Amino acid sequence: MQADPPADSPLSSPTLDDETIAFAGRVFQYARMGHAEELAGLFAQGLPANLRNDKGDSLLMLAAYNGHAETARVVLEAGGDPELANDRGQTPLAGAAFKGEAGIVELLLDHGAQVDGAGDGARTALMVAAMFDRVAICELLLARGADPARRDASGLSAAELARQMGATETPALLERAGG
Repeated sequence: MQADPPADSPLSSPTLDDETIAFAGRVFQYARMGHAEELAGLFAQGLPANLRNDKGDSLLMLAAYNGHAETARVVLEAGGDPELANDRGQTPLAGAAFKGEAGIVELLLDHGAQVDGAGDGARTALMVAAMFDRVAICELLLARGADPARRDASGLSAAELARQMGATETPALLERAGG
């Protein structure tokens, strides 16, 4: 039987009071709801930009997934990591591609997101966009250097994944691009 680590040990979990838990909930809600100004104020006070919730979603993921470009920009400029994947292995770039947020895809790429980054999910933003027939996002990703021939963990290309999902336009676009 092992003893619990001392309270000041890096292995011990901090005990959070109700006020701290409520504050954390508000911070994640600010990202989800697009409250860029509130987040900017908190970042100016020292709030870390790469906070993650219980599902591993970062503030940037929540802003990107919910279509809040200005909030995503504020998080990025505060040091938010565009490659920080959630617990499902999805990056903010893949989240924005899934939701059809072309402006946020471009913003993330302009702030260092890897065009073929896949987190642990093994699916790139191009694969996700192709699966949901997001033609404009596929074109943007291809123009920024996405590899249409790249394969996911099960060996499928973006065009093959798109066909499996019943996408009507992206398979041909990707095949023309070399996938």
